[in-house]
Amino acid sequence: MISIVVPVYNEKDNIKPLYEKRKETLDDFEIIFVDDGSNDGTYEEIKKLHDIDDRIKCIRFTRNFGKTPALMAGFDAAKGEIIVTIDGDLQNDPADIPKMIDMLNSYDVVNGWRYERRDPITKRLPSKISNMLSRWLTGLSLHDFNCGLKAYKKEVLNDLELYGEMHRYIPAILAWRGYKVGEIKVRHHERMHGRSKYGGIRLFRGLMDLVNFKFWAGYSTRPLHFFGGIGLSIFFIGFIISLYLLILKIFYHVALSNRPLLLLGILMLLVGLQIFLTGFMAEMVIRGYYSGKKTYVIKEKIE
Repeated sequence: MISIVVPVYNEKDNIKPLYEKRKETLDDFEIIFVDDGSNDGTYEEIKKLHDIDDRIKCIRFTRNFGKTPALMAGFDAAKGEIIVTIDGDLQNDPADIPKMIDMLNSYDVVNGWRYERRDPITKRLPSKISNMLSRWLTGLSLHDFNCGLKAYKKEVLNDLELYGEMHRYIPAILAWRGYKVGEIKVRHHERMHGRSKYGGIRLFRGLMDLVNFKFWAGYSTRPLHFFGGIGLSIFFIGFIISLYLLILKIFYHVALSNRPLLLLGILMLLVGLQIFLTGFMAEMVIRGYYSGKKTYVIKEKIE
């Protein structure tokens, strides 16, 4: 069975057309809508569909938590051997799903590439820059990290922990874990109903999460290689300054109380030591905080 996970937020007018298109494409499937705090009647539209087709399921959040928690909730609820994610704005084409599923014979993850993207330049240009940075920092050669249309073998999502805006980097995380990631060109349509939830703030948050991913991919099992290197470098400079001043004091009897260099040396010793001891610990605490925790609250379910 194929589990199709659809995060939606204020997509009332897109729910029924989206369902109709999926019904035409696949036979054995379930659709899990994750209503991320909609207030426009989206949930009521999903309930109507469930009344006529029990393959339609829904997880409703108490408020808007974001796309990453919505996808995580959908992954947790999915029962299919293959999980497909698709945006609820009708811009992705469900007709592309079968060929993505076929590619899972050779790959563990298949990422969609909106080859001819039907969005305004104000969305395409920031996305292009974001994708360039993503390829550079993750080392994964995907053209479209933020495409909502993706297909996964269910087992690759086991024990996956996401927060922030990390959903767009799921293929990179899975590639880092050793899974095989493929890419396929998919169709893209103009948005007909509702409005886009993408903006500059989300781009900034995504880039910050990308930096976070780069750190964890390289140093999660050896944080001292990162923080220790910075801390010891600063500490070493402070030590050299302090040693130099100590030599001046002992052998040349130079007064040090009025020398700013003495304060700089002591400051660098302390800062270097603090970075060495506490910098990576703060990151470990944050990681531990999110480990095993749900970053969303479910109000009700339709199963």
